[in-house]
Amino acid sequence: MTEPAIRTEHLRKTFGDRIAVDDLSFTVARGEIFGLLGPNGSGKTTTIRMLCGLLAPTSGTARVAGRDVVAEPEQVRRRIGYMSQRFGLYDDLTVLENMRFYSGLYGLHGAEQRRRLSELGDELGLGPRLGQLTGTLSGGWKQRVALACAMAHRPELVFLDEPTSGVDPASRRTFWELIGGYAKAGVTALVTTHYMDEAELCGRLAFLSRGRLIALGTPEAITAQFGERSVEDVFIALQQKDDAA
Repeated sequence: MTEPAIRTEHLRKTFGDRIAVDDLSFTVARGEIFGLLGPNGSGKTTTIRMLCGLLAPTSGTARVAGRDVVAEPEQVRRRIGYMSQRFGLYDDLTVLENMRFYSGLYGLHGAEQRRRLSELGDELGLGPRLGQLTGTLSGGWKQRVALACAMAHRPELVFLDEPTSGVDPASRRTFWELIGGYAKAGVTALVTTHYMDEAELCGRLAFLSRGRLIALGTPEAITAQFGERSVEDVFIALQQKDDAA
């Protein structure tokens, strides 16, 4: 049986007396688009940092792309891509220079690098923009460049941490079409987002509240569980509950 792309068991992270993530257990199948949702401070970012091998859990276990995040963090990082709302691009470099830089960090050089960057340029429609300074691009085009950098080394799994924040609706739609295409090709995506229309595009969702997993399932199953009409209504109800606590 194929090992899941992500498996966590009783994952916990504390900072002094503060519990950031508590007893978190879930799996993500290979090729799945999985949404990790919750109000600010619910533990999403801490969870992602642990899954990327950047932050050691206090207790519990996590395996990502077939590797243990504590025992093999470097192996984990070689197999994943990461993209955040800040994009992490260098504005004073061209699009192609950014792509060369990030792909080089993942060990792509020479002819192999040129082939891969050419493929990404075609896949993401970046060809006409390759020589443009990244700082002059719109948010939507920066988003595509950041995705190209995250996918340069053909990762098995990509973490997308609020990747469409501040991007116009048309660019958001295009981005999700691209992610859907990668998922069909077998790439797993774990997404955090505050746009609930995007959350409903995920195969399954996990809702966190104050560091604990309180719901896990398809968008339809979760709305039924909470007796709400939509994922957005569930999110609002949870946020109001957290604010009142």
